[in-house]
Formats: sequence, structure tokens, C-alpha cells
Amino acid sequence: MERLEVRELVYFTAVAEELHFGRAAARLGMAQPPLSRAIQQLERRLGVALLERGSRRVALTEAGAVLLRESRTVLDAASAAARRTRRAGRADPRLVLVIKPGGDGGLLPAILDAYQAEPGALPVELVCSFGERETLLREGRADAALLHRPHPDLTGLDTQDLLTETQLLVMPSSHRLAGRTRVCLNDLAGEPLPRWPGAFQGGSHGPEVHDLGQLLHLIALGRMVAVLPSSIRGQLRDDLVAVPVDDAEPTTLVLAWPERATSPALAAFVRAATAVAGRATGHGGRSGETRAVDNSSQATRRGAAARG
Repeated sequence: MERLEVRELVYFTAVAEELHFGRAAARLGMAQPPLSRAIQQLERRLGVALLERGSRRVALTEAGAVLLRESRTVLDAASAAARRTRRAGRADPRLVLVIKPGGDGGLLPAILDAYQAEPGALPVELVCSFGERETLLREGRADAALLHRPHPDLTGLDTQDLLTETQLLVMPSSHRLAGRTRVCLNDLAGEPLPRWPGAFQGGSHGPEVHDLGQLLHLIALGRMVAVLPSSIRGQLRDDLVAVPVDDAEPTTLVLAWPERATSPALAAFVRAATAVAGRATGHGGRSGETRAVDNSSQATRRGAAARG
């Protein structure tokens, strides 16, 4: 079986991204001739041309474009593996959980309590982020994350659905829609909405938001409105109003972790989270505007126990 070395992928990725051997060599801190020889040797080993070389330009072949895409995946995975290894070898090991401020559906305190009762539980380090939570997970900077469907890309992650909620429009009490008992998305045409860090931005947006306190303060000032999961009700200020958005897609709180994870501590955390979510609303029965999704059998099938 043909084996590629990480060093070869690093060299090729630099050339493929720069499309210039001189710039790639400078980026790598090496001379250009050995870099050119390394790429030629890689092409001979693979039996395909990776680059089209001209007098004034370098371009990727179709095979080169494929290798660039695959190389980035491999190099990202290698970097993530190094980070996870370093964290696992710490003198004070811990489980790192990435969360969106206020985005735990009210379950996190009970999950943390249940987890600490598990044999082999580690201290939990919470990292708060409005954007790029799945990126932190893939990069090996975290062990698990609380995400919300339908928006994130869950490729390469194992998941457990915890809670499905309807959504509310949160606005200042002086807003033109504050007297309504329900609204629809068309009612929000032209309204400024939050800009989440790292997320694609379309339509009309207000200031970028980095934490829940900032979000609620900006809403109260009339700078924006926001469509948020219904569990936010318990955290609203007195000068804010929330009403159901009839045609907003329900949002599902998802616990995610890397595929093929083998940490016993992570396995215990998944078990604790699944159990708490199941108890919250009677294994899928509705409680107010939220519904826990009992997927314990699915979790077992997909490795939710993070076997170890």
C-alpha cells in the first residue's frame, strides 16, 4: 500500500496554496531546489502529475486538487491528534466542553452534577463560544461540544440529540411586534439580526455578538431582535418580550464529539447527558415548549459510549 509521509503533504500543501515554488520555500523555511525535487519525487511515486508548470505560473492538475483537499484533512487531523495527546498527558487532565452562552437548554447544571457522580469523571473545563464550536472540537481543542441543529456541519463527529425546542422572537418591550401573541418569519423583514462570529452572514444584520449578556443588552437597546430557542425565556430581562415564531424551524440541542473517540471520561459524560435529557421531559414527552429526544439506543449504535 502506498504510504504518504506527513512531510510530503506539508511540502505539497505549501506549493499548492502558494502556486509558487519560491514563496512556498520561503514559507517552509527551506531552499527552493530541494522543495522542487521533493514534489517531483512525490509525483513519480504517485504516478500522476500534481502541478502544471509554466514559465510564469504554476497550476494544480485535477489530481493535484484532490491531493490538496485530502492533504488538508490529514494535516488537520494530525494537528488535532497532537493537541489531544498533549491534553491527555497533562498532570491535571480535564474534559473540555465547548458551549454557546445560554445555549444549553437549561440542562447543563444537571448534566455536570450527574457527570461528577460517574466513576472516573474528570473536572470539566467550559469554553464559551458563539461561533466555531465544531471547529474547536475538530481541531482537538475540546473533547465535546453542545451544538444546535440544523446549522452546524456535523461531518466527522458522533452526536447525541438532547433537546428539541421551538423558537421565540426576543425583542424590546417597545418593539412594534411586542403586542403580538405570535409572529412569523415574514414579520421580521428588514429587522436587524445578530451577527454570529464565524457564521455566514446574509440579510440584514446588526452588531456582531460574542456573549449572551451582550446580545440581550443590544436587543433591549433596540439595536436588533433575535430568534432564539424557547429555553431562553428564563434568562430574559424585564424589558424584553418573547413570542413564538410559528414557522421557525425547531432547533435541536446536540452533544457532539469526535468519531472513534475512546476516552472513558467522555463516555461517562455522554451517558450523563443522555440520562439527564431523558429525565427532563419524560423520555421524549413534551414539557412546555421543549421536548427531550431519547436516542439512547441510537447513541449506543453510533458509539455514544465513546468506547474505551
